Parts: sequence; C-alpha cells; structure tokens
Amino acid sequence: MKNWKIPLMSVAAASSLLFINTPTSKVAAAVNQEVAQGTGAAVLDGTNYFGDMDPNTTLSIDFVMKIQNKDELEKFIKETTTPYSPHYRNYLNVNEFKAKYAPNPAYIHSVTSYLQGFGLKTDVHANNLTITATGTVAQLNKALNVELKYASFKGKRIHATKKHPTLPKVISDNILCVLGLNNYSNLESRAVKQPTVIDKKDVPAGPLSLTPQDLQNHYNVDPLYKKGATGAGQTLGIVTLAEFNTDDAYKFWDNMGIQTKPNRIKVTDVDGGSGWDGYEETTLDVQQSGAIAPQANINVYVGPNSDTGFVDAFSNAINDNVAKQISVSWGSSELSIDSYVQQQMEAPEYEETFNQLFMQAAAQGISMFASAGDAGAYDETRGDNKVFKLTADFPAASPYITAAGGTTLPFQFHSNSTGLDVKVNEERAWGWDYLHDYFKARNIDDVNLVNGGGGGFSTYFDTPDYQKGVSGVNKYTAVDEFKISSDLSSVTYKNPTTITGKDSGRNIPDVSMAADPYTGYYVYLSDPGQPGTNSGYAVYGGTSLVSPQLNGLTALINSAEHTQVGFWNPQIYRFAQENSSPFTPLNKAGDKNDNLFYSGTPGTLYNQATGLGIPDVAKLADKFGSPNK
Repeated sequence: MKNWKIPLMSVAAASSLLFINTPTSKVAAAVNQEVAQGTGAAVLDGTNYFGDMDPNTTLSIDFVMKIQNKDELEKFIKETTTPYSPHYRNYLNVNEFKAKYAPNPAYIHSVTSYLQGFGLKTDVHANNLTITATGTVAQLNKALNVELKYASFKGKRIHATKKHPTLPKVISDNILCVLGLNNYSNLESRAVKQPTVIDKKDVPAGPLSLTPQDLQNHYNVDPLYKKGATGAGQTLGIVTLAEFNTDDAYKFWDNMGIQTKPNRIKVTDVDGGSGWDGYEETTLDVQQSGAIAPQANINVYVGPNSDTGFVDAFSNAINDNVAKQISVSWGSSELSIDSYVQQQMEAPEYEETFNQLFMQAAAQGISMFASAGDAGAYDETRGDNKVFKLTADFPAASPYITAAGGTTLPFQFHSNSTGLDVKVNEERAWGWDYLHDYFKARNIDDVNLVNGGGGGFSTYFDTPDYQKGVSGVNKYTAVDEFKISSDLSSVTYKNPTTITGKDSGRNIPDVSMAADPYTGYYVYLSDPGQPGTNSGYAVYGGTSLVSPQLNGLTALINSAEHTQVGFWNPQIYRFAQENSSPFTPLNKAGDKNDNLFYSGTPGTLYNQATGLGIPDVAKLADKFGSPNK
C-alpha cells in the first residue's frame, strides 16, 4: 500500500495481534523466540510513550488457538446444508466441536501452565480456541518479556509495548495469534441516521419512516404470522460494542402494537462490557430483530470496542449455543486491514481469528449475519481520513457469515427550493447518486453522495464453493461515475458510464433489503443510561438494520417450519438457481441501480450491489422447510 491515508483508529485489533511461530523441534523447546507484535515501526515511532504502566494495573489478553482438521470441518459444514447427507441439519454441540476441531487438551494445558507459572489467571473458552490470560502489568511483562507503557496515538490514550515479546517455542505450536497488548482499535457501527439535507420545504412522498409492519408487508412475511409463527422457542443473539437502554426496546414494541414476550432481553457484559458510544446501534438491533420475532428471547453480548472485546463477544455468543441466529452490525473495511498487514502493523491472521468462530457457529447450526457496510463500494470513507478505493467490509467478508446488503425503496419528491423532481421508481441498490442533481442545486459537496449498500470482493477470502458457477459471481457490471483525486482522498461526480469487468474472491453481499435512511425505519431512543429522558423517535437506515432483521426473520422461519436452518449461504445460493426462486434479482444495469460502483447485469442471478436480490420471505421459509421444492 502506497500513499493513501488510512484512519488507524477505525480498524479493530491493528496492533494487538502477535505472530507466534511454530517450533521446529523439541530441542528448541526451552529457547525463547521473539514474537513479532504485528506493529511496525510506522506505528511504534508515531506513538508517544509517557512511561511505564502501573505494574499493579490488571489487563487481559487472548491467546487464539489454531483450528484443527480444517478441511474436514469445511466438509462437515457443507454436509449440514446438503439434503440427503447423513449430516443434513445434524449439528454439533460445543463439546463435540471441541473434540473434533480444537487443539488437544494436553496442549491447552501446556499453555495455561506456562501462563499460570507467572501468576496469570487463565480462562479457557468452552471451544478450546481462546485462552484469556488476566493479570497485572508486571506479570504480563515478565511472562511475555515486554514493557507495557502508557502512550498516545493520534490523540487517543492507549497502552502499548514497543519491545517485541518473546515466548518459549514449545508453547507456540498451534497458536494463531495473541490479542490485547495494545488497545487502540475502534470498530465502527453501520447505522446511518436519516440526514436533514432535504430542505424542509421539499416534503417527500413515500416510505420515509418505516415500521416493522412495513417490512412484513413489503417482503411477504405475513403468511408466516398467519401460520402462527412468532419466534416462540427461539433466541436471537446480538453481538455489539455499546450498551443500550432495555426500556427503549420494550417501549418501541409497545408503541408499535407488537405483543412481545415479557422480560425477554438478557444482557451479557463481556470483558466488563462497553460504554455508550454507538448505543443507537445496539438499540436498533434489538428493536428491529425483536419486532419481527415477538415471542423470541434476545441475548445481547456487549463487548468493549477492542480486538479482544469483539472476539470474546462472538466467542461467548457462539459457545453459549443458545441463540441459533446471531447478527452483528459493526465492522471495518478490508482495505484498512490489508494495508496494516502489508505495513506490518497488523497480523495477517486477524480475519481468520473471527472466521474460525464463524465456522464453529456453522457447525453448530447457528445462522450468522453481518452488515455489508454503508459507503457503497468505497467502504473506507467513514471518518475524517477518507480513502476512495474499492473495498469490502469485514466481518461480512467471511465466507461463513451471511452478508446483508442494502436497497432504496420507491419514493419521490418535488423540490420547491430548486424546482427539481427526485424520483426512485422501483426498489434499487442503495446508492445516493440519485440525489446528485438535487445536491448540486443545493451546493452540497459530492463527497456526501458516498452513501450506499456495501458490496464488492474480499481480498482475503477466496470465492466459496457455494458462489462458484452462479451467474454474475466474479463478473460485474459497474457505473464509473466518480473522478477520484490522485491521493484517493476526495471525489467529484462525473457523467456516468457503464463498464464491465472480472474479479475474484468472496463476493459480497449475499442478500439485500431496504437500508437507505431516506426509506429508513423508526428507532425509539432516550438518553444514554437514562431511560425515558429526552425520549422519542429518529429514523435510521444502513445495512445495520438489515442484519438484525435477517436475524429476526430466521427465528421466525425456524419457528414456522419447526426446524433449525443453520448456515444460510450454501442453501440460498442453491435456492436462487432453482425453479420458483425466493429471491428477486435487482439486475438492471446502470446508474438507476448501483451502489456507487457495482450495478446489476441483466439475466444474472447475482451482483455485487445487492447479492441475490431481495427475498420473498414466505417463499424462502417454504424452501428452508422443504428444500427440494
């Protein structure tokens, strides 16, 4: 990566992943070996170190273990989604997964014994894939041969170590990476509040403030309710990095006339929980998913906004194995991750750390959903240091999670202030290029057009088997409509032209629903930590909405079909190729159906703006219930 500006603060776990090499022989067992911290000179030299940390300060770090028999696990997951396979929907529990695919308990014991020898307390996660070590700075310094210091980086106070840690080779076998010696990570919410750039005189017509009932009508959910489905017996899992007011959710459901199960929300504060920055995200996740499946329980896993917090929140949710559908609406661009890896500021194993957990979830029959991003094809354009380069969002890029993309619903308005008419005639890929003329007339900078459903190609993960051979995968039609500055920091809109091309890697997203904040959903909010104070409704969009909505829909489908559908992706790509597909591809080409770059291709089943398209939920439930229909 050359000269573009990467906002270091927007990437999780950037400096806290440590490479650990595998020993080559037992002779080397007692030899200490330097472990690359994953932090290059560019970061270390740019950090101001204030002095040694208080040796009595308590910290926790994670040792992430390598999954075992990965090829066998991939085969097993595929069989759980293949009708007539002996393993079809015959899932593993956590102990079965651990026995087959985690490191041997004797090896885990060797790692914990080493750490305990320095007075560190160890907590082995139920899957044997993570060991959390907790102790004082003095104990960690001695165990890892580091010098933890107070520091600051780009205005944020952190702790860090400039000295590379060393460990005995004998315990480094099967360790993927270590997380937590540095703590400057900062994942971002994928929620987008409806902006106020439309002049107050320009009153739009159309669904600008949607309710859960609008979703049910538009995507044909009602037949499931008529069958008596309510989500009863199901549990929704929400992985998040901010606290929320539980009372706001109950108030929202009550105001919407949705009869829900009482006391249905359980909050687990992982690693001590988090603060309130991004509480709108957690709030809308709970409200939207819970409205769709009103009788389901909701387990919310709140982790700190850090590498260990994010991993541990997923680990807790998946190891609990209670929620059979889990969503997340936080993420980071792969461009940031790729850049850090190439500059040795982050370990290459970062994405694999999460992917292992998502594979475990798939083996246990848990349906996982992640938001695909809200900057269209340019995911690294949030925050102050924008980078206008094509990239996808993570964790949506994992092949073992269902990536939720976004659309704009039909709406229109006549602008009295400019004399212009803005019209979206049919549901399309979410991309704000349709507002260009209006923004220009109002002197709103072109950079504000860069809002849309995330999509593109992963640079880390290969094209998964379930996408291969599907028309539109690894080929694309796109709209070239932005002139990007030489330093990739700004854009100007230009006359759009349609182009075609090829690419490779995991194609994102998988499926899409309404996410444009101009056709967004009501969210009920009160002040952070003060339920009922300054309370009221705001309208939000973003693929943050789609991920929890798919979560709720899965619980509804499971209860309607009396099944556990498990990992969606191999199944929905198969359904899309069958007669009576439950998806409507949004495959028109051009700037009336794009996510600011990727568009549709007529006659194909898939595109990188909206994936397989929009679902008919009743038909999808029927397919999941009887997959050979």
